[in-house]
Amino acid sequence: MKYILIIGDGMADNPVPELGGLTPLQYAKKPFIDELARKGEVGSVMNVPEGLPAGSDTAILSIFGCDPNRYFKGRAPLEAAASGIVLNDGDIAYRCNMVTYEDGDMPFEEKRILSHSAGSIEADVSDEIVTALFSDPGFAPLAEKAGMKVNLGHSFRHIGQQSGADITGIKLIPPHDHLGEKIGPLLPSGCENAEVLLGLMKKAHEILDRHPLNEKRRAEGKLPANGIWFWAEGTAVKLPSFTDSYGYDGAVVSAVPLCHGIAVLCGLDMVCPEGATGEIDTNYENKLQAALDILEEHDFAAVHVEAPDECTHNGDLSGKIQSIEWLDTRMVKPLDDAMKERGWDYRLLFLSDHKTLTSTRGHDGDPVPYMIYDSRFDSRAGFPYTEEGGMQGPMLNSGVALMSVLFEQL
Repeated sequence: MKYILIIGDGMADNPVPELGGLTPLQYAKKPFIDELARKGEVGSVMNVPEGLPAGSDTAILSIFGCDPNRYFKGRAPLEAAASGIVLNDGDIAYRCNMVTYEDGDMPFEEKRILSHSAGSIEADVSDEIVTALFSDPGFAPLAEKAGMKVNLGHSFRHIGQQSGADITGIKLIPPHDHLGEKIGPLLPSGCENAEVLLGLMKKAHEILDRHPLNEKRRAEGKLPANGIWFWAEGTAVKLPSFTDSYGYDGAVVSAVPLCHGIAVLCGLDMVCPEGATGEIDTNYENKLQAALDILEEHDFAAVHVEAPDECTHNGDLSGKIQSIEWLDTRMVKPLDDAMKERGWDYRLLFLSDHKTLTSTRGHDGDPVPYMIYDSRFDSRAGFPYTEEGGMQGPMLNSGVALMSVLFEQL
């Protein structure tokens, strides 16, 4: 028996007026996913515990059986683990996004944040810009005084590592939840160290706004990476062994450091196949092949697809729908074909980790639909994989139970 997890990040949504009151999951053409759902079990699950931030960090911890109420210490430490970054006692990790602020002569606090990813900036350009920033004679001394260094993330996602800092009471806001808003109320606050981070962010914008690399991006019709944004703060964390918890080992296929970090900390392998980008242009076929290769040696493989989430953050509704449809035609259907060809029985857990709302371009912690399909049985339940379909089935109050359901241990 093989066990497979597929996460379509941020697929779930609320009804969208432009889609006639349907959600993207209801509107998208995904006949094979719905066929498996009708043969399996569709229900709803609360992956984000009440009182914790709605995001892939809390939600995917739950999905992998790690109660966020116990293990969530911030997103950045999870991502740091994926890069092999060692956090010493007293170290704080932050996500350091490359972002785009609106152009104009208004005060920094009056600017709006246009993109949390600097327009899905290319990996090599992002690395070049943030390296230039931390080497700049106007910025480097401030970063050194703050005890801050940067670890390249090879995307818009970098990791800031600060030594000797106190973050008690700090308030840092995820940029992707506030696109189009003035940044004043969103800037670091709550403690003395927040003022240090704010100073670095202001200086970064001053240096980067007219940097030659960003002027080149503007000339090419691209959004500039004219700022950095610190958030997702946290200290080192240790997660329980996946194999000790469930008796299986395997690997996680993703382009996103968060997923790789959770994998590493749980004792699973991490795989980022060629062409995996975390965007809509990700290589579905290579991700699927990577999962099949894992299953040749192991009984568990997980595949994470970031595209629906990023499309929603970018205001790309058609892209979100396309990414869901590609999950059907380029992932789930060929997966089933490959399993039949190999003669492998399998159980599939397919779900969205959290909702990402078209209406706000941000995350939401409401329950999301999950689907369990077992190739050995036809439940004849008849529900499609949609938010509404999920409400017709079982309700799991915590995503921590999902792996036990997948492995038939409940």
